[in-house]
Amino acid sequence: MQNFCGWFTPVPESTPAQTDMLTPLLATPGADPARTQLLHNANGVLAATGLNASLAQQDGVLALIVGRPRFSQGQQAHDTPAQTVLRLWRQYRQELPRYIHGNFALAVLEPHTQTTFLALDRVGIQTLAFASTPNAGLVFANRADVVAAHPDISAAIDPQGIFNYLYFFVVPAPGSIFQGVSKMLPGEWVCARAGVVTRAFYWHLNYRDAPRADFNAQAAHFKQLLRDGVARATGTDKVAAFLSGGTDSSTVAGILTEVQGKPARTYSIGFAADGFDEMEYARLAAHHFGLDAQEYYLTPDDVLTAIPLIAQQYDEPFANESAVAAYFCARCAQADGYDVMLGGDGGDEIFGGNERYAKQRIFEYYQAIPRLLRENLIEPITGLPGMAQFTPTRKLQSYVRQARIPLPARMETYNFIYRQPLTEMFHPEFLATINPGAPLLLLKDPYERAATTHFINQMLHLDIKFTLADNDLRKVTGMVEAAGMTVRYPLLDDALLDFSGEVPPNWKVKGHYLRWFFKTALRGYLPDAIIDKEKHGFGLPFGLWLREHTALRERMADRLADISRRGWLRPAYIEQMRHAHQTEHATYFGRMLWLLLTLEEWLEAHGQRG
Repeated sequence: MQNFCGWFTPVPESTPAQTDMLTPLLATPGADPARTQLLHNANGVLAATGLNASLAQQDGVLALIVGRPRFSQGQQAHDTPAQTVLRLWRQYRQELPRYIHGNFALAVLEPHTQTTFLALDRVGIQTLAFASTPNAGLVFANRADVVAAHPDISAAIDPQGIFNYLYFFVVPAPGSIFQGVSKMLPGEWVCARAGVVTRAFYWHLNYRDAPRADFNAQAAHFKQLLRDGVARATGTDKVAAFLSGGTDSSTVAGILTEVQGKPARTYSIGFAADGFDEMEYARLAAHHFGLDAQEYYLTPDDVLTAIPLIAQQYDEPFANESAVAAYFCARCAQADGYDVMLGGDGGDEIFGGNERYAKQRIFEYYQAIPRLLRENLIEPITGLPGMAQFTPTRKLQSYVRQARIPLPARMETYNFIYRQPLTEMFHPEFLATINPGAPLLLLKDPYERAATTHFINQMLHLDIKFTLADNDLRKVTGMVEAAGMTVRYPLLDDALLDFSGEVPPNWKVKGHYLRWFFKTALRGYLPDAIIDKEKHGFGLPFGLWLREHTALRERMADRLADISRRGWLRPAYIEQMRHAHQTEHATYFGRMLWLLLTLEEWLEAHGQRG
């Protein structure tokens, strides 16, 4: 496990208050005082606990870098990574992240210019949070809760962070669950100088929108990049891999077998619940590649074990329920003596594998109809009384209604936040403190910032930020670290990521066929049944188990009673969800209840008692 922090003050102190940051840092899960590194001068402190951290100091300038950085220049023999950062900083200043690849987070403290410089890797595998102090200084850490705990910050829970969490099931960057604490975005740098904070991007993914006709050459290059990425992620460590039976994890496991020259050790999670278990596909991949495959069937008691662990592990409330499966996979691997897990995350978000990409294409067809025809004929007809009485016209009405909403807001029309008026869900005092439109602004930023004009590539760029950086990467990284291991993501290797931008949209989503290029290129390497299977994911049958398992029901009842007293959600709304879970759709409303359960568990675990 790797946690780090630091602070900078423009007013020199004869004795830096090192414990201001070290106390919350050493309270983080898995912190080891014996492995804590510390550098300080009169203006600031850098500290890290765990492995894969490098610190250096030269001429009063401090530097820290964590992760697995690779430098395209500037590194000399016998240099530590932090020494290379100092050399690049002297030469390139704010341009230095351009010369670093792989996953990393870095900080530079330069007292004589009163500068604090932070940077984050291209896809947000690492994390960085920061806050300004009243004396024009800066506090930063990889965990938002460590920043919030600093005496100069003492951040309270932010109502907007609560609303954003309930909207997205995570608290997306750049906001946080704490007032005044910001999180960095993938590919971003932050520079604070004399109390003025500047943010900018040092990298963006270049997308090709135009079609191309060199499939065979691109497929061969793609397969070589896959192998290179897995080889880089493997190194000389004792490595195992997640195996869900999907295209990504199966591909990684197969290539890992080739790279190691022996059957890859894989770990799969099963569920004794209809519609959730995909072990047959994991077994198919294991047989096809001759894997050393291990299986674990999750139980409701395992969920009870994981609930408090999830609350402690994450620096903010986090409600991706598949975190439970990720943890038990990693725990099994760690018990068997493995140090590193390879995750297959990223393939969907860079090569077009999510169902919404094809679905939104259908709505985009509407925008190709001449505007006069839409506004003067189609929309007046669909608005006529009685159109909702018949199935065909009702579907047309729904289609037009959704198609008129521009992306990315259209993707959120089914968000449960919109299933009832906000006044029926929240207390008025809570609503008075938040901006209900903030989530859509958060979505628009990466969508409109994408270096492309094609909606498929814009959606992919949005998902690199929201689905990967804010959600899936935090999920897997957090749970693997909770099990005492590290995780690497070969499909997010920089070279493969850059290559994905050169794959045109019509190769990513061909008609309604998702990931056409990826699957066609690997046809014959992966079993056809895995390539052609419907996307499922790593879901958890929590809603079903909640109906049947007494201890889960009791824990849920206790936590819902606690959260109903916090003055955010109306108790009647919480009771409505409980009733709907029992009488309507166990899985859908079970997920809503999991959202509230994990919020209350996190609040209590972090000393925020109601």
